Amino acid sequence: MSMQRKTITITQQQASWIKSQINSGEYGNDSEYIRELIRLDQAHKNKIAILRSALIEGEKSGISQRSMANILEDAKKRHNINV
Repeated sequence: MSMQRKTITITQQQASWIKSQINSGEYGNDSEYIRELIRLDQAHKNKIAILRSALIEGEKSGISQRSMANILEDAKKRHNINV
């Protein structure tokens, strides 16, 4: 994957925070930290898109005739949670 150079402007407080993250040993430099933030933001936005899609699908499916207890039991089974 090719890299592109970007110039950003941050506050002194943000610069100090980034430096503390690097000093903790978790990141080697500013770029590693910024790329990690971008990856986390991308994952977060993807989860929100999936949730929105599920909500739309649920709204379109109409009102269920099943009880809440039945719905909860089925959900636990689907996610392998001990019932």
